[in-house]
Amino acid sequence: MKKLFVTVMICTFVVLLFGATAKAQENVNQSSISGTWKTIDDAGPNKGKASSHIEIFEKNGVYSGKITKLLIDPPDTICDKCKGNLKNKPLVGMIILQDMKKTGNVDKKLGQEYAGGTILDPDSGDIYKCKMWIKGDVLTARGFIGISLFGRSQEWQRVK
Repeated sequence: MKKLFVTVMICTFVVLLFGATAKAQENVNQSSISGTWKTIDDAGPNKGKASSHIEIFEKNGVYSGKITKLLIDPPDTICDKCKGNLKNKPLVGMIILQDMKKTGNVDKKLGQEYAGGTILDPDSGDIYKCKMWIKGDVLTARGFIGISLFGRSQEWQRVK
């Protein structure tokens, strides 16, 4: 009977330990912008509709993001309004988010902040300074000129 009790206690401890480790890892993943995100148009004829998937990836503490899927436009859509070497290049595979870094700041409403990078708006071809915040499965992306006050925000949803 004593061996059975000890075995049950050990099994319970192991289950609780692995459960806590998995939950901690889940919380770390949810506070990172790495992953695939569904963008939701905030203006224009497709306002409120999901328009693309963006994969955000990290290298040496710097985050970048590329379009991996178009949900409204045809998959072979090009960036005809882009400038320079992006002009007339396919949107799918295009890096639109660059040089984002975790700041350590946390906004009570929006969550963990990332900043210091740029974001391309393929609809206009313009590149803006960028800040992002993540809270749970919602990423708020803000593109702006000069200061953050002069810009617009979009909410993106994590693709699971």
